[in-house]
Amino acid sequence: MTIVALGEDYWSVLGHGVAAIALYAIVGLALIVLGFFVLDWTTPGPLRTLVQARRPNAAAIAASGLVSLSFVVVMAIFTSSGDLLDGLIKTLVFGVLGILAQAISVRVIELVTGIDIGAVLAAERFTPEVLVVVGAHVGMGLITAAAIL
Repeated sequence: MTIVALGEDYWSVLGHGVAAIALYAIVGLALIVLGFFVLDWTTPGPLRTLVQARRPNAAAIAASGLVSLSFVVVMAIFTSSGDLLDGLIKTLVFGVLGILAQAISVRVIELVTGIDIGAVLAAERFTPEVLVVVGAHVGMGLITAAAIL
């Protein structure tokens, strides 16, 4: 009969992993919520209200902003040295910088392209201009995430 024995540090490793998941989830959620509020604050019109009103362009912009910020959070976690506190601090710092970079760069793209983002957000139907803004969000998320490496 073979008995499978757990390593001496099994419970310690398991506990550390559970704690890391919980803490990174809390930090990640906090950054995503903060990112949404910054996105809402920096776009004309109440983004949350427009999303709730089922405006497709507003939903696309909100979703792309959240996805791009998630890239930054994931990369910050990925590059952490294995030290939980170090990883959490990096995730917070890089996440906040990612939010700022995203907010500024997307507004610049809108200015350069001449997109009237207020009209795009309020449109009741999908408009192709939203793809430029979505692309800017995703692109900045990827650029910021890559910069963390």
